[in-house]
Amino acid sequence: MARPIRFLLDGVVRESPADTDPTLTVLNLLRYHLRRTGTKEGCAEGDCGACTVVLGELEGERVRFRAVNACILFAPMLDGRALFTVESLGREGALHPVQQAMVDLHASQCGFCTPGFVMSLYAHQREGAPSDPQSLKDALAGNLCRCTGYGPILAAGQAMGAAPEADIAAALKAIQPAEGLAIEHKGRRFVAPRSADELAATLEANPDATVLAGGTDIGLWVTKQRRVLRTIVSLNDCADLKAVEDLGPAIRIGAAVRYADAHAALAALHPDFGELLRRLGGQQVRNLGTVCGNIANGSPIGDMPPALIAADATLVLRRGAARRELPLEAYFLAYGRQDRAPGEFVEAVIVPKPAAGRIFRIAKLSKRFDQDISAVCLGLSVGVEAGRVTDARIAFGGMAATPKRAVACEAALAGRPWTPATVETAVGTLADDFAPITDMRASAGYRLEAAGNLIRRAVLESQGAAARLLDAEAVAHG
Repeated sequence: MARPIRFLLDGVVRESPADTDPTLTVLNLLRYHLRRTGTKEGCAEGDCGACTVVLGELEGERVRFRAVNACILFAPMLDGRALFTVESLGREGALHPVQQAMVDLHASQCGFCTPGFVMSLYAHQREGAPSDPQSLKDALAGNLCRCTGYGPILAAGQAMGAAPEADIAAALKAIQPAEGLAIEHKGRRFVAPRSADELAATLEANPDATVLAGGTDIGLWVTKQRRVLRTIVSLNDCADLKAVEDLGPAIRIGAAVRYADAHAALAALHPDFGELLRRLGGQQVRNLGTVCGNIANGSPIGDMPPALIAADATLVLRRGAARRELPLEAYFLAYGRQDRAPGEFVEAVIVPKPAAGRIFRIAKLSKRFDQDISAVCLGLSVGVEAGRVTDARIAFGGMAATPKRAVACEAALAGRPWTPATVETAVGTLADDFAPITDMRASAGYRLEAAGNLIRRAVLESQGAAARLLDAEAVAHG
């Protein structure tokens, strides 16, 4: 049955009616309905961070605080959560410690981006995260300052300290829904089931529905492409899809697991996974976007698929009560087309743990280091015994219409010595595997050359040669 969207705003229960527009963004809800204009619109695509707000969400007995982009977050996704805006911080005439640190260290210039920076720092503080420069840079990578005032802003982050805050866990528990959300507005619907079984039944009954995970891509369909989405089915409230399970030889990542929550488990498999996720979007994107959503979307330049394909990941697909598994690389059929039937959804991805001694590398090339789409992304896994390659899995993003394995390159490595000479021969086959395009991110020639260089670097790194070359260069330059 239809019911209002219920959430906390400054600790007070607020309701949006059951006929709320399903794709009303939280940014527009704040600015045009609640008259909270401190939250700014910059890019309307989750890139600049000017619209950053903080969500409080129950996880067991504790509350997690996440900085998110209000411009691509739909209002129904607030249900059962707490919302904080820049107006939430300074109460009764006193500045919050984060705001005070920004003032004291002259960290605001034109001021347009300032509310977003304040909210990112607030989330960082509420989570009790480290305040060293690198941690702060990672936390603020999703916020852009057009006045280039990053130095004082980082100094404010180090000076803000810890502030005691009221516990909102009890208030959040009181508004947790007992049933899923179902709202309708002018013939368009938003449905948020509470379990994977309910989700499967809903999608089976609505096979043409848009499946919503983090919304970091779907949000742009609305704000940039002006698409009209008739039925949205959200998996964000399915508690049983939010688990990362250790299966022994592999880990299983549920469909609703966000990048931020998968980070530790993937980084434990291999440090390159951790580094890839550190650079994937900004913190706001990682706090909403999901690993499985990135896969389901099927983008040829998604960061996760090449790495997961190299790791020999398996996808779990579900339609109703029926499940099937397939190798991840088999899911991508052609540009914009995946092996997923109407009413079927990605329930999980299973990622094997790299075997000891196996050479595993992930590398991403992009114009900006942080928060940028890949021009080329490599996932490489090579088994070597007695100096010879036993098998190889090499996958690239940005090189074809889908994430794709370099099968000719793999074949050129198999059974041969793992040496720069062998790799040079294998790199020569990449033109047989790929015919990349030229676009705004890179030329076709650059992509082919860079892809080859990434494989060359992998063999040098695995043999310690890269470190020796860097040491020699450092000596040569004094």
